[in-house]
Amino acid sequence: MIKLMRDSAHKYPWLLKSIMGALAIAFVITMGWWGFEEQESNAVASVGDMAITRDEYRRSFESTYRFYKENVQGDFKEETLKQFVIDGLIENKIWLLAAKDMGLTVSPGELRDSILQRKDFQRNGKFDPDLYRRVLAANRLTPSLFESLYTVELLSQKAMTVVRDSVALTPAEIAEAQSLTARQTEAQPDAGPSASERILQDFLFQKQQRALMAYRESMKSRVPIQIHKELL
Repeated sequence: MIKLMRDSAHKYPWLLKSIMGALAIAFVITMGWWGFEEQESNAVASVGDMAITRDEYRRSFESTYRFYKENVQGDFKEETLKQFVIDGLIENKIWLLAAKDMGLTVSPGELRDSILQRKDFQRNGKFDPDLYRRVLAANRLTPSLFESLYTVELLSQKAMTVVRDSVALTPAEIAEAQSLTARQTEAQPDAGPSASERILQDFLFQKQQRALMAYRESMKSRVPIQIHKELL
């Protein structure tokens, strides 16, 4: 089931990111950017000094359940879905803490430009305010709520971009990619020069993904994470 969920995350990335960003909305709007005091009785989990409240978890769980029920075929075990949701909320917090450590911010201009460039909200290649409001309404979001959520998503993306951009292929890795290209060219002479570029990009992408996972796990090892499973 977890594999099915993760496959669906690739198939429906925008909606699922919105769902898993529900946690971020609450503390952006009501608590500020970088942590807040929360009564432990109201927290289902904590990541460093940031809490995941019962309400935040419940909203995310209900939205995620509804999303998969409407878009994905298959049965869902409640316990597995709970774990999937809490893992996603914790990962959101991890990358927000990473962004804080890196000193990253998202300006109002960056937020506006990114929204204007989203194809979800464009008609004939241009941003359409009416379409923007209709798409959000169809997903039970107000503009202010979505913009708060999207600000946090952009901040997390910035942190991940910093990690990805720090990665480069070594001469040995480039040589390995070139060797693989040569073997494929022998097997498929019509592959053309694009095959070499594709293989290099695949090598780089895989290395970047490993770097993201390593950075995330490093953050998890440094940040206290507590989950109160009895409250899920």
